[in-house]
Amino acid sequence: MGNILGNIKKIIINKNIVTFFGLILCIVIIFISYNSRINSSINPITVPYAKEKIASGTLITSKMVGTTQIPPSMLEGDVLTNISDVVDKYSNADTIIPEGSLFYERTVVEKEELPANIILDYPSGYVLYNMRVNTQTTYGNSIYPGNYIDIYLKVETLDTTQNQTQSSDAKVMLGKLLSHVKILAVKDEEGKPVFDDLEEKRTPSMIIFAIPEEYYILLSKASYLRTYSSQLIPVPTNESLKENPGEVEMSSESLKEWINNVTVWLDN
Repeated sequence: MGNILGNIKKIIINKNIVTFFGLILCIVIIFISYNSRINSSINPITVPYAKEKIASGTLITSKMVGTTQIPPSMLEGDVLTNISDVVDKYSNADTIIPEGSLFYERTVVEKEELPANIILDYPSGYVLYNMRVNTQTTYGNSIYPGNYIDIYLKVETLDTTQNQTQSSDAKVMLGKLLSHVKILAVKDEEGKPVFDDLEEKRTPSMIIFAIPEEYYILLSKASYLRTYSSQLIPVPTNESLKENPGEVEMSSESLKEWINNVTVWLDN
């Protein structure tokens, strides 16, 4: 027994032997770690995919979803890997999911996140306003539901002290009227959401937003001006990127006063 313990003690003291076994142990650990990584990258995992083309704003049912196995190394982006994250959800308003496609976080939303439902959700005391737009005034169809805009008023007036028949007497007044206006919907001439089906390439005709009734009256007055050539201009902002977007507010008391001075609103 004493000889065995002595031999073990000699082995432990012998640096060459310790180094050898330490090296062997390191190689084994590296091999196991490498083999584990290889297996994790090549062993297929089950992910859901679209069995048919899914239009934007569509409820995704179990019949529309199949499963397939794909190596993790081939998955790129925010791919949804659980079928429960897809079924009974909706395809996003600006998304068409092709047949055979995987599902991504940005393409699948809850019902409450759809613009068609957002339009019904606005603060008490606010009213909906429909502003006429086109591709140019929406910056090449770049204003989306959920974006924020500022609203500018452009008015062309005539200098009454000069000969009004001369175009050189025209003066342009331009200023910001409202700030922090959230877009609820963008629709075409037929009232269809512009981003409901991107394959149709619908042309924006109106943007819909909610504002306090006082501001609704003011915008209506500005849009109904006949003596003056007036235009309401939407200008996108980065307000939607802020953690706490600002409330709708009046940006120019002088513009407000001018509009009220040149128009009349009859109370009930």
